[in-house]
Amino acid sequence: MSERKLFVHELEARLDEMLLLSLRQRSPATPAAQLEALPRQVQERVLHWVGIAAQTSTELGWAIAQRAGTRAARPGFALDDWARAGLEAHDAGGLAAAQARLDDFAAAAPDTASAARGVAFAAVEGRLAGFLHALDGRPMQLRCGAKTWTDGETLWLPESLDLAADAAGNRRLHTVIAALLWAQARFGTFNVDPEPELVQWADREAALDWFSLFEGMRLEARLALELPGLARDMAALRGPWPADLEPVAARLARPEASAADSLACMAELRRVGAGDTVHPPYRTMLDPLAARRLRAARIARDTGTLRRALNIMRAIDPHSRGGSSDSEYPPLAADGDSVPAELQSGDLQGLPPDARAAAQSLAQDLDGIPPELLRPAGPGAWRPEERDEGEGPVAASSGEPDALYDEWDYRRGAWRRDWCHLYESEGPAGEHAWVDEVRVRHAHLIRSIRRRFEALRGEDKPQRRQLDGEEIDLDAQVDARADRLGGAEPSPRLFVHRRRVERSLAVMFMVDMSGSTKGWVNDAERESLVLLCEAIEALGDSYAIYGFSGWTRTHCDIYRIKRFGDRYDAATRQRIAGIEARDYTRMGVAVRHLSGLLHRQNARHKLLVTLSDGRPDDHGDEYRGRYGIEDTRRALLEAREKGIRSYCVTIDRHGADYLPQLYGPAHYTVIDDAKKLPARIADIYRKLTA
Repeated sequence: MSERKLFVHELEARLDEMLLLSLRQRSPATPAAQLEALPRQVQERVLHWVGIAAQTSTELGWAIAQRAGTRAARPGFALDDWARAGLEAHDAGGLAAAQARLDDFAAAAPDTASAARGVAFAAVEGRLAGFLHALDGRPMQLRCGAKTWTDGETLWLPESLDLAADAAGNRRLHTVIAALLWAQARFGTFNVDPEPELVQWADREAALDWFSLFEGMRLEARLALELPGLARDMAALRGPWPADLEPVAARLARPEASAADSLACMAELRRVGAGDTVHPPYRTMLDPLAARRLRAARIARDTGTLRRALNIMRAIDPHSRGGSSDSEYPPLAADGDSVPAELQSGDLQGLPPDARAAAQSLAQDLDGIPPELLRPAGPGAWRPEERDEGEGPVAASSGEPDALYDEWDYRRGAWRRDWCHLYESEGPAGEHAWVDEVRVRHAHLIRSIRRRFEALRGEDKPQRRQLDGEEIDLDAQVDARADRLGGAEPSPRLFVHRRRVERSLAVMFMVDMSGSTKGWVNDAERESLVLLCEAIEALGDSYAIYGFSGWTRTHCDIYRIKRFGDRYDAATRQRIAGIEARDYTRMGVAVRHLSGLLHRQNARHKLLVTLSDGRPDDHGDEYRGRYGIEDTRRALLEAREKGIRSYCVTIDRHGADYLPQLYGPAHYTVIDDAKKLPARIADIYRKLTA
């Protein structure tokens, strides 16, 4: 039995509770009367969105409450999409923009079943992101835009689709469009320069429409070879090609067809006279110049990453004797090669993760590019820089932010785009005498930790049951003796070979500098970092230290204490001494920024260690509680997808309540007393990296 409707007085009470209307001398009578006529399920859905909006702005919640009753009464009205549109407009332009978007959306919304079958981009964004990641092997950015196109890295999709017969068909249409945009970059749409053909058309936009149509025909055939189910969906959505285009479709369906064939078809069409083009439901736009520019920049970046990795490997190769010249190592993309030989072999497992990803990216980007469009990378060995790539000087923490980051809103089930304004600056210097005092006070502990860490550095890994080696494997000898007595053929693998363990590790320490760390906690963090640095220097691991704090989403601060390229010198020690309690703990944006810096390091293993005294928090009510935890959890999942392990060391005695949800049940340590942190932190690091 369905629940009864809420009556007017019940709706008035719920609205007053969420929007504090009585304090604002506003009457909920009118919106409550409009909502009373709706089914209970729709009433609850309206109240749900009013509550979500009220957590951002009570005025926005009131705007939704005033309009929702009349809008939601329409058959098939997309209430969720309407509310999300208003929230996104408020994020971008404030209350006036939100009110205009709510009115425009409602005015444009049909009063027919087309609204019920329509599917919004926000509803399929997560699924499409996973689908494209699986297709491409690397994450691709998805955005909602006015036109449907791609520049090779970002895919812009329509805000909503209602062209198919039902919601399931529109979800398939979203997938088809995304796959077609991906195929443009994968199967060589941007490998040719269409400008010589386009300039011969009187109408450039019409020419691009025909190029897009012919490429759609070709790419549909290519997708049919790898994703036949998706190709069947495409054919079902578009229907048969017009009779005069069937020969063209057959020509472009050949496996060897390329974008040059599409241009040839355009030239033939231009000579005989072009009519109006055909627009299938999955129509996309093309901007070849923008895509080619961005692709060239990506190829240059990935080539540089791969070349640095190969040069490092050559430098540490014991067989190279350090005398190899550049002539023995040809450019990655030499004249006459469409794909570098290093990539054609497919043997990429010996490369560091960043270089392996760059090699895979190059293999995809260079596949099918004509030799004349490639330029050799040129000679030159990798030279280490004092400053790591991507860590150049930044502006002071005023004016324009250094970066904008999306934030995950679990209540909406969608991203808040470019929501957090991040400012990165140099950490202030403290008193060097404080560091000297800590080193003297903990001298015995530092010596003990360094001895344990030096043992880790010189550790050899025994490989048992080998054909030869430096030691006899006693267990294997016992088994061989038993085999002889039993009449069986004994194994010749009777030795132990010791292999030197080469550490390839980059660690990012993310230090909480929120106001709650003031006092003992802040002192414990600083002392812990001094002990860690003294110990890690004995290991030779690559590590960086950054502090984070902030005040609301518009001022998220990151403080550079030690970059990966910095030495542990007097200046670094002074910046450690200068770590002090500041503002709040908006953790998600800090995780995204610092995991991005860590991801660029050439190391097999990457670890993000957070030192904190509490849960994510910020000024105001919004980021506190589940919102901040869900955003931070999402950021940590993004880091995990990049191959970064995360671990948290906290002094919050209630950390066990929320840390399993953020880090997992075995990826955090709760310390009940800040004074114990310096003694424990080095042991925790040793266990994490041994």
